[in-house]
Amino acid sequence: MAWETLPNWFWIIYYLIFVATLVAAIIGLFRHQFKLWSLGVLVFTLTIPVVSVLGSIGRANGRNEFEHLYSQLLHGAVWAYYVTIGYVFLIAWWILFFKSFRRGK
Repeated sequence: MAWETLPNWFWIIYYLIFVATLVAAIIGLFRHQFKLWSLGVLVFTLTIPVVSVLGSIGRANGRNEFEHLYSQLLHGAVWAYYVTIGYVFLIAWWILFFKSFRRGK
């Protein structure tokens, strides 16, 4: 029996967002905007997918990646906390990025 996974369209959007985040963080570094935040975004953008894949290797049949992440959060897995904190950090950075963009106009 094959493992459950999220649909392909989801993964395309997911990785496109990560690529856009990576590009925006690099631009932010070169423009000297939010240097420390952009550096953190670079680290999280490059490590979250790797940590997520490695953490999802042992997931049970019938669970997709996010169900497994949620389950591991409830069990206190360090990798799940790292990934969740990374997602929150990336969301906060995008909010900061868009607020600064609006202020610039």
